[in-house]
Amino acid sequence: MRLTTKAIEKQAQKQYPLGTDMEQNIVAKFFDPCGSWSWYVMNQDPEDSDYLWGIVDGFDVEMGSFSLEELSSIKGPLGIGIERDLHFKTRSAKSVWEDLNNGIHV
Repeated sequence: MRLTTKAIEKQAQKQYPLGTDMEQNIVAKFFDPCGSWSWYVMNQDPEDSDYLWGIVDGFDVEMGSFSLEELSSIKGPLGIGIERDLHFKTRSAKSVWEDLNNGIHV
């Protein structure tokens, strides 16, 4: 499965000028089906589609950049890669941040 679609990339790139502003939306969620990590995409550099910015729920809940290429190359112990949550609905970054920091997995 491709982690992004043209629609996701269009939304993420449109938000790129907002940088780290929490007033933007999460446009996609990626997750490790063999682990507990999740990545929530806020924006993508239009000139470098490998660069994504968003929220990472791993050891801690953090905001930062992550690599689309790196996520696409990860294979877990069962040979399963990172997947996109097909049921995730776009929502505000601020609400995702608050939920994750309150122990609510979204």
